[in-house]
Amino acid sequence: MTKALEGIRIIDLTQFEAGPSCTQTLAWLGAEVIKVEPLTGEANRLGISDKPGVDSWGFLFFNANKKSVTLNLKHPRGRAMLDDLLRRADVVVENFGPGTMERLGLGWEALHALNPRLIAASVKGFGSSGPYAGYKSFEFVAQAMGGAMSLNGEVDGPPLKVPAGLGDTGAGLHLGIGILAAIVHRQTTGVGQQVEVAQQDAVANLTRVHIREQYMNGEPVARRGNHQFGNAPVNCYRCRPGGPNDYLFVHGVLPEMFQALMRIIGRPDLADDPTLKTRAGRFARVDEIDALIEAWTEKHTKHEAMEILAGAGVACGAVLDSAELLANEHLRQRGMVVDLEHPDRGRFPMLGNPIRLSDSPTDVRRAPLLGEHTAEVLGRLLGLSAAELAQLKSDGAI
Repeated sequence: MTKALEGIRIIDLTQFEAGPSCTQTLAWLGAEVIKVEPLTGEANRLGISDKPGVDSWGFLFFNANKKSVTLNLKHPRGRAMLDDLLRRADVVVENFGPGTMERLGLGWEALHALNPRLIAASVKGFGSSGPYAGYKSFEFVAQAMGGAMSLNGEVDGPPLKVPAGLGDTGAGLHLGIGILAAIVHRQTTGVGQQVEVAQQDAVANLTRVHIREQYMNGEPVARRGNHQFGNAPVNCYRCRPGGPNDYLFVHGVLPEMFQALMRIIGRPDLADDPTLKTRAGRFARVDEIDALIEAWTEKHTKHEAMEILAGAGVACGAVLDSAELLANEHLRQRGMVVDLEHPDRGRFPMLGNPIRLSDSPTDVRRAPLLGEHTAEVLGRLLGLSAAELAQLKSDGAI
């Protein structure tokens, strides 16, 4: 079967998570993603690695299905070969700090002159315009500035970061959507354009459903822990045997869910209570309802409780820890968790592509070793012979 993005070539200048999550998704969808790295490799290869000299797990998680080419951009030939690759590319993606591309001579005007069909895509912390344009950002800075951190935490506690890539992968996925739109637009115009996503913008977009309370009462949205304004039951409930992640999250806010839940826990009287027919009525008695549910869940494991409640149509989910997630049979049957072989890491489970296309299934391949595809890519695209490649390596250009 052909891949959805087969024939699209992407030059990947990204690092860490925000940019690589974008290019990895496009690689999963069939694009040829050529990761151009310095001779020492992208910084994340050795970032927080448990084994000296071995690619970090963080690198492996965000660079599957890509090809790695090493170029010394400080060497004239290395820099010239990057230009040659860009002339043959559809898209270039980067998430450098503010001004880096311009200092490399790769600002938009230069790129557009080099290849008018080229789409130049960027993730920035705060975008290339506005008062914060020169500020740097990481994941949790974006969560703070995008509104997510103020919403997360217990009622009387401090703001808390969310251990999920809202600012990094969230921005990367938004960027991927923008790139696909630019590719479609180019089919009409014949020319490329710039695509930019700011991490702050992406996080703000992801939190928008949770700021509706602001519009209701004109006050900043308060932290509510696991509760949800105006709805009950919405909470995590302790389960047997009482370990740190032995919890079931229940989101049983629809009337039929609440009624089924009350009957299952042995309180059919509450299922038929007219004062609990509305969301407002249930929210007014949230503490009472929570106590009754937890008295029931504590008699079951989280998986037993989930099977009973979900089987009755109640929205709920066991709190899976990282080991349970990677071993989860549902994710494995769907191909969301796959086992890969790596030359240095051996066999390991990898989270795969969450996007499903019926005629373009994803074949998840391991992240490349540093420079693994230099000879193949430069030989095929730039017509360099083995002797020329050997000389370039000797000269320090690759």
